[in-house]
Amino acid sequence: MSTRFRSRRSRYAAALTALLLPLAAAVGLATPAQAAGPTATYAKTSDWGTGFGAGWTVKNAGTTSISSWTVEWDYPAGTSVTSAWDADVTSSGTHWTAKNKSYNGTLAPGASVSFGFNGAGSGSPSNCKLNGASCDGGTTVPGDNPPSAPGTPTASSVTNTTLTLNWSAATDDKGIKNYDVYRGSTKIATVTGTTANDTGLTAGTTYTYSVKARDTADQVGASSGTLTVTTTGGGGGPGGKVKLGYFTDWGVYQRNYHVKNLETSGSAAKITHINYAFGNVTGGKCAIGDAYADYQKTYDASGSVDGVADTWDQPVAGSFNQLRKLKKLHPNLKVIWSFGGWTWSGGFGQAAQNPAAFAQSCYDLVEDPRWADVFDGIDIDWEYPNACGLSCDTSGAAAFKNVMSALRAKFGSSYLVTAAVTADGSDNGKIDAADYAGAAQYVNWYNVMTYDFFGAWAAQGPTAPHSPLTSYAGIPTAGFNTADAIAKYKAKGVPAAKLLIGIGFYGRGWTGVTQAAPGGTATGPAPGTYEQGIEDYKVLKSSCPSTGTVAGTAYAKCGSNWWSYDTPSTIASKMTWAKGQGLGGAFFWEFSGDTSNGELVTAVSNGIG
Repeated sequence: MSTRFRSRRSRYAAALTALLLPLAAAVGLATPAQAAGPTATYAKTSDWGTGFGAGWTVKNAGTTSISSWTVEWDYPAGTSVTSAWDADVTSSGTHWTAKNKSYNGTLAPGASVSFGFNGAGSGSPSNCKLNGASCDGGTTVPGDNPPSAPGTPTASSVTNTTLTLNWSAATDDKGIKNYDVYRGSTKIATVTGTTANDTGLTAGTTYTYSVKARDTADQVGASSGTLTVTTTGGGGGPGGKVKLGYFTDWGVYQRNYHVKNLETSGSAAKITHINYAFGNVTGGKCAIGDAYADYQKTYDASGSVDGVADTWDQPVAGSFNQLRKLKKLHPNLKVIWSFGGWTWSGGFGQAAQNPAAFAQSCYDLVEDPRWADVFDGIDIDWEYPNACGLSCDTSGAAAFKNVMSALRAKFGSSYLVTAAVTADGSDNGKIDAADYAGAAQYVNWYNVMTYDFFGAWAAQGPTAPHSPLTSYAGIPTAGFNTADAIAKYKAKGVPAAKLLIGIGFYGRGWTGVTQAAPGGTATGPAPGTYEQGIEDYKVLKSSCPSTGTVAGTAYAKCGSNWWSYDTPSTIASKMTWAKGQGLGGAFFWEFSGDTSNGELVTAVSNGIG
């Protein structure tokens, strides 16, 4: 779960489109008979599997000159523009806008101009507009006003996975043609009446809805008010907020941290979920990670959660049995088995080749009769789909969505299906490499790994907070911060309620540092108890107390060592921010880094509410 972020960008030369394939597809959005003004025509010029070349041709089919042009269109989630020429191309979610350059905006009657771009994904454009009008050159009837806003929708028949929306009709001087229904920023339906059904939702999850009317001239009116509704079921705690901590199977060895510590520290009473890390992914299947720690290690009475010793011949001992005992003390506590992680994510590529078989193997393991009562769901920690972590994955942008879809289909709506996901908010970074928006419909939530942005793997620095909440002057890599990552997921259409903010219960540090403020040079990683460059909060709290904060994270310089880490105070601020963003809760990596009385867990629990 503790990871390093590397940005990986691909560039395609414009000339590549001329070298690959002949004209692959042209979508004519205008004909001479109907064109009364400027028109825009789309053409896909090439396709090389992982991407494509395409472009638009703008033609002035009218009788007067135009001095500028703007083409707008929608791509489905997972399809995007990666580079462009002869136009300035920007996006807001799945909506794309291209504006002319200074040298090609003026078009005389009959003249035309083209711009091109390279893209990723396989979708086709829709909802094209040219200078605010239809791309087919049709004109708006003089005096035809756009529709009014429909009434704010209401919800009825709400279940774990479905609901019905109703709204009052909009008005228009020429008549209403239909209504576009939005979940967040994603259009989910177009209907002619004033009701719509939404299905395939996740239990215990909050969604937002709005509606826009379209008149007979295809003019879209103002949006209705926004409805927020939460499906029934789910596993959140009071107030619906998730408070989740990772428990590692290897912690029972050198760290001497056991399930009983969750009880004696008071942490178990302050959380809603535990992710047990990690199960292995190998041979296209889910597999046991550490059989001894998981279910073979026996505990004496003093080490057992309930004070009852294990027997040598009981079928399930180890942490699994201790978690079972912990759940008896805390009946509302949910335990999720997490698979993958930094070391074992290389197995997901093979799993993605047959998602159904992978899902079946995971179900058979999680629901093994020996410990089926221990686990309430499955978590996938793939670092990273269609990108590089310890190894590089080339499964394609759709692989992650396909895996999560198969897991949901196999486990059903009553199980928790979650995933730990990248927080690389840089342009063309890891969030852009996979269809996280498309997969979101199958998960209860995403654990966004908003830590390990910077660390002493960059041995000479610059020193930087490993878990910045926001950007700041001098940040080593743009987009490597919590706010940018969350904003990118939201822009792609992932509901805020399905995003959890992540907190690291440890610090990252350098040595050979002379500058107290962030941005200094270093000679290498600072010494750590278990690994160079990393240390638990419970140690740093006393050995290198915080002297300042940057971007919402504490830092300190002690001798020649420089550390950054979260404290109860910075965690409280991050929780306030997360609530303001409407996030579904918070999680942390991992319990053993906390103090014996669980002061960081307390800060997370109290802060997120």
